[in-house]
Amino acid sequence: MLRLAIQKSGRLSEDSLQLIRECGIHFLSSSHKLKTEATNFPLEILFLRDDDIPGYVRDGVADLGIVGQNVLVEAGCSQLEVEGLGFSKCRLSLAVPRGDAYAGVADLQGKAIATSYPNILGAYLAGEGVQAQLHTISGSVEIAPSIGLAEAICDIVSSGSTLLGNGLREVETVFRSEAVLIAQPHLTPEQADLLAQLRLRMQAVRRAKRSKYIVLNAPLAALEDVKKLLPGIKSPTVTPLAEAGWVSVQSVVQEDEFWHLTAQLQAVGAEGILVLPIEKIIA
Repeated sequence: MLRLAIQKSGRLSEDSLQLIRECGIHFLSSSHKLKTEATNFPLEILFLRDDDIPGYVRDGVADLGIVGQNVLVEAGCSQLEVEGLGFSKCRLSLAVPRGDAYAGVADLQGKAIATSYPNILGAYLAGEGVQAQLHTISGSVEIAPSIGLAEAICDIVSSGSTLLGNGLREVETVFRSEAVLIAQPHLTPEQADLLAQLRLRMQAVRRAKRSKYIVLNAPLAALEDVKKLLPGIKSPTVTPLAEAGWVSVQSVVQEDEFWHLTAQLQAVGAEGILVLPIEKIIA
């Protein structure tokens, strides 16, 4: 049995639960429950405060965790990271009042900065040769300049709308974060095997999200040009059509390359291009 700790509420919690479901793992969830057990995989899910997850995994209370990389690094537990999960991306940024002049990070020398991430910010400023007064607060960091507590802030930014709503502007990116899978260092051989199985499922889901299955018709004379454009996982599947001189080609492409490839495929004679979602890819 593996015990997996995730954030008990919020976007990271929703995305983590969605990933587990997409891995084919079934469980009952409720906003009133602090833990639940999967019905078809030896996994127990614990719902915890995000700040507590690194410590719980480090101390072996939980075997695994899904947590923001910013929380993990701030807690000094980066050695627990197994792999990035590619969702819940955000950045830790410095921001100053919109009307304040700002030419560079050196302008923060001697200034008061409010943050919930003093360790990450302190390391960043030290690397820039800047000494500042860090005020550690939890929650509502954006209000600090307007009440005279600080002259700048350092906080998590996704869209930047919260900064704008509080009269602030983002000036420096301190740290980029995403959800990560973490594991305690003393798993039993059985637990390590279960972790490998879970990672295989997660990686299959993530590969599928980044890819599309493409099916097209092409003149046989253009096949070599089409194959150069569509390498696939190993190579494309080619099937003769009933109409002489034509073939059907099936392959997998990266989603961010698709539109660029489509124009090139049409240019060499491809027709009837179909694009389909992929549920899982096991490499």
